[in-house]
Amino acid sequence: MKLAPLLTQYLYLHKRLSLPGIGTFLLDDSLFAEKEPAKQGKPVNIEGVSFQNDTTIKEVPELIDYITSHTNKIKALAAADLDSYLEQAKQFLNIGKPFLFEGVGSLSKMRSGEYSFTPGQVVPESLKNYPSKEISAAASTEESSTDYKKIFYPGKAKINWKRIAAMLLLLAGIGLAVWGGYTMYKKTKESDSKTVLDETRENEKLPVSINDTVQHQQDSIADITKTVIPAGSYKFVLEMSNAGRALGRFNRLKNFQWNVQMETKDSLSYKIFMLLPASPADTAKILDSLSRLNGKRVYIEQ
Repeated sequence: MKLAPLLTQYLYLHKRLSLPGIGTFLLDDSLFAEKEPAKQGKPVNIEGVSFQNDTTIKEVPELIDYITSHTNKIKALAAADLDSYLEQAKQFLNIGKPFLFEGVGSLSKMRSGEYSFTPGQVVPESLKNYPSKEISAAASTEESSTDYKKIFYPGKAKINWKRIAAMLLLLAGIGLAVWGGYTMYKKTKESDSKTVLDETRENEKLPVSINDTVQHQQDSIADITKTVIPAGSYKFVLEMSNAGRALGRFNRLKNFQWNVQMETKDSLSYKIFMLLPASPADTAKILDSLSRLNGKRVYIEQ
């Protein structure tokens, strides 16, 4: 409901209007004496209204009772309406804009933080002399009932279909991205597993030929007791596996131009490694790079 007419009427009747957090308007009894417009319909400026800055005012029970009696609202709702109205006024004043109190005048906030008052125009004589109950009925009956309905019977909220559609599209896009990533991961996993399985089957079919081939790789396979790590170099172990797996892996890395070596001490377990010059500070970086390229964790053998 609009409180401006009630606040104006309260000032005209009680000659004093105190607003919490703002100050007090005072009305001189001679305000309307001999102040008739020169022409019908011409506004008359108010004289005799003054304003006192007083932001310490907390609550005015008489004003709340007045609003309650003229709106048929409970005191809590009347106080809430007044707080909302005054909060709006403070927001205007804080951003440097004047706020007009209808039938009273306008306030402006100065740099010092105080408010300056400029008298406004007198409201129509009919409003001043209008019976209070009729003013209440004319100004607030409809909005009062509306306020009650909003509080106790809130209407259905409007559904923002555009926003919902955008959210659904976003969720669908995320779902497709996750599904696509999972599908690619699954295919890659199956491909790697198939490759390993094929190599294992081939190795199982030709155990004798593999062992014979290993015997003929003496230039690449060293005895563990004969491996000498040059000064300033480190032994990066890429893989430990059986003869068939190790030989296949060794040849593949050789084809990729990796300077790998292979050794065994019991002809059952084979170690594929690289001797690389490195400083102690660079070993961690080299390990990370080799592990990513190798597809499995690489470690340094002391």
